[in-house]
Amino acid sequence: MPKRKPKLTRTNSVPPAKSRRRDAATHLLRGTCYGLGTGLVSLAARWIQQHG
Repeated sequence: MPKRKPKLTRTNSVPPAKSRRRDAATHLLRGTCYGLGTGLVSLAARWIQQHG
């Protein structure tokens, strides 16, 4: 017999505000790190092209 899905209610369909804020902060930090990493690699590649 297949398991029945729990009925969606407000309490289990939307994560709490604290969890959403933490997720948003995590995504912002990850995006900032990716951006800085990409920028540094681009600058290093440019420097190597100019001085290599």
